[in-house]
Amino acid sequence: MMEIFGIPSQALFGQLLIGLINGSFYALLSLGLAVIFGLLNIINFTHGAQYMLGAFVAYLGLTKLGINYWVALVVTPLVVGATGMLIERTMLKQLYKLDHLYGLLLTFGLALIIQGLFRHEFGSSGMPYPVPEVFKGAYNTGFMFLPKYRAWVIVASLVVCLSTWYVIERTKLGAYLRAATENPSLVQAFGVNVPRMITLTYGFGVGLAAFAGVMAAPIYQVNPTMGADIIIVVFAVVVIGGMGSIMGAILTGFGLGLIEGLTKVFYPEASSTVIFIIMTIVLLIKPAGLFGTQK
Repeated sequence: MMEIFGIPSQALFGQLLIGLINGSFYALLSLGLAVIFGLLNIINFTHGAQYMLGAFVAYLGLTKLGINYWVALVVTPLVVGATGMLIERTMLKQLYKLDHLYGLLLTFGLALIIQGLFRHEFGSSGMPYPVPEVFKGAYNTGFMFLPKYRAWVIVASLVVCLSTWYVIERTKLGAYLRAATENPSLVQAFGVNVPRMITLTYGFGVGLAAFAGVMAAPIYQVNPTMGADIIIVVFAVVVIGGMGSIMGAILTGFGLGLIEGLTKVFYPEASSTVIFIIMTIVLLIKPAGLFGTQK
């Protein structure tokens, strides 16, 4: 078996694949956070719970209604995104003119409530969600076997992330969204319904979290704590990339996933802390993040 830096190639590429899978979820979740913070200035701590909701809606849709994975991948972000819009209309809109801390505390409290309700109903043990039939099996790349479903997750995450970046940064709709955050009164004077745009934007960010939850369901166990397990890491990714930076969230998410995978190969003891070590170093050198701008 070929070795690279003294590590068997299969072990090295296997960990890189795991890192890339984790990076796909980091990128999707941090993208949703970046969209919400960059356009609404809300630190959405409920994001992890909404990611968990995405997995549960897909699971319950399959077990109770017979809704398959492909339908769930479309319907679930719409359902969970609608609940997000309800939260924005009834609660978050009261906090836009206040300090960011109020939004963080509200969304943190909501996350604990949602997680507690699901833990009470379903317990803490995980529940399996089957891999779609078309993605069962693996590709033989010559040096390792690449599971088809994991390859799909990476490709789907890249497509969704880059499409979101393009819409926000390169289209007229994105220009309206960015302008609405800087000068809502002026944008409203041009006939744009700014409150509706803000609500839809929050719903879209929540929908991204739910989309990630559906894709995660066949890989990880569907359980009430799955959002809490990942959200702290995702916040670190957002801080490193730069709060509100769309491309920063994407590149940092995938990059840190790979770094985490490599760390598990060469120094496993640091694999759970390497992202936070990087965050500390970045904040000391560039407080606004790698791709952020100081306001």
